[in-house]
Amino acid sequence: QVQLVESGGGLVQAGGSLRLSCAASGRTFSRYFMSWFRQAPGKEREFVAYISRTGGSIDYADSVQGRFTISRDNSKNTMYLQMNNLKPEDTAVYYCAADDRIGIPRGLYNNWGQGTQVTVSS
Repeated sequence: QVQLVESGGGLVQAGGSLRLSCAASGRTFSRYFMSWFRQAPGKEREFVAYISRTGGSIDYADSVQGRFTISRDNSKNTMYLQMNNLKPEDTAVYYCAADDRIGIPRGLYNNWGQGTQVTVSS
């Protein structure tokens, strides 16, 4: 198992930027496929971004493509989500998730952080 702790959330005006971090501890970080998810009040959790073990493969939800950038630093056991041009509809609790099993659907990862709140005011 790996323990995940998100940070970097906060309140920002529309058009602003935030950088989220996900710090991992426990097993070897570079073993894990990593993703960001978010959940807005009254809505289901949704996929935001994915990064492979080495960072060579990246994927984004259409809603954040071109505005968000996912990255990782395996030497620091940390994943990041740079969020630019934020919109009120980006308001949600953001979660990082990890799994070392190949082929597991992203929503079924077995390691999750506690989440960090992002609020974008209009």
